[in-house]
This record gives sequence, structure tokens and C-alpha cells, in this order.
Amino acid sequence: MTKVAIDTKSVGFPMPAMPVLLVGADVDGNANFLTIAWAGVACAEPLMVSVAIRHGRHTMKGVREGAVFSINVPTVDQARETDYCGIVSGAKEDKAKKCSFSVFYGKVPGAPFIRECPVNVACTVHETLDLGTHALVVGRVEETLLSEGCLTGGRPDAAKIRPLVFVNAPERIYRELGKPVGEAYRIGKELAK
Repeated sequence: MTKVAIDTKSVGFPMPAMPVLLVGADVDGNANFLTIAWAGVACAEPLMVSVAIRHGRHTMKGVREGAVFSINVPTVDQARETDYCGIVSGAKEDKAKKCSFSVFYGKVPGAPFIRECPVNVACTVHETLDLGTHALVVGRVEETLLSEGCLTGGRPDAAKIRPLVFVNAPERIYRELGKPVGEAYRIGKELAK
């Protein structure tokens, strides 16, 4: 397969698709949410996640002040609200109110959840790294809530959650997950035979 060098400065890290999340924090007494697509699991034990947030974002102010944040996984049906939370500043608008989000809190004060999102995760800040345009915020997972209808056999079911995926260049579009292609930790065993 022929390889072609691309300009990663203009398209970002060459990942075709990334999950979209709504990161929440209380800022100046209000629940605020920011759309991000740069996130991932950072450690298994203790369970930690990382989110990349631009330094100047209003939500980042709340993350720094409260040392907590939430991750809310929107569904494909929430694409409009999710996009809005990424293009409008919480310093100017009450995004939760505009999007008709039902905000609630779990075990971690200052880490607001969105009831309409099927997955909610509360984190305490473990470490924040200044990486340039973004801060990489590593959070220890303190609580995870799932909507009951998004479980199969007591476990999260991606087909029921219907998470939103962001496809970067050239499309810059939101998509839904596609069809399964093979079982993880099993399909590769075919090569071991």
C-alpha cells in the first residue's frame, strides 16, 4: 500500500473518527458543558481518563477552580445540541438552558451531569499538563452512571447508547457508529492458528 505524507497541522492527528463528549464543570455557579473529541482512557487501575481542552475555554476555568469535571456521552439524536456546546461560549450563554439539558449531580460536587446523555462519568483532576494550545486533563473516575435502557446483560451496549462520532478532515461531520467487523480479543486468534 502506497503511503502519502499529510500536513498534520491542518488536519490534526490523522485519526479518521473520534468519539464526541460533553465535558462539564461548574463555572461561576452555573453548570457549563464543552464539546470535545480528544479524549481517552489513560489508566486501568485506578481508572483514569484524559481530555484535551483549550486553555481559554470557559469550562476549563471551572475544571481548574473545582479540580473536578464530568464526561457526558451524547447520542446521535443530540448532534445539534452537542455542536452548539462546541461553538458557543458558556461565558456568554447558559448552554444547559439553551439545550434544555436536565442537569443533575452525583457523588462529585461541581461535576454536572446531563440526564439526557446515556453515559455520565464524574472525575477528580489527577493532573493537568500544559501541552501548548491545549491542557491535557487527567481525571480519576469517581462515578459512572448509565441509562438503564442502554445496558445488555448489565453492561454498556454501544448499539443502544448510539454515541456520536466526529469525522475530521476532509468531511468535518458527525456520524453514527457502523456495523461490527469482528470480536475484540478473538478475531486476531485466527492468525495464531
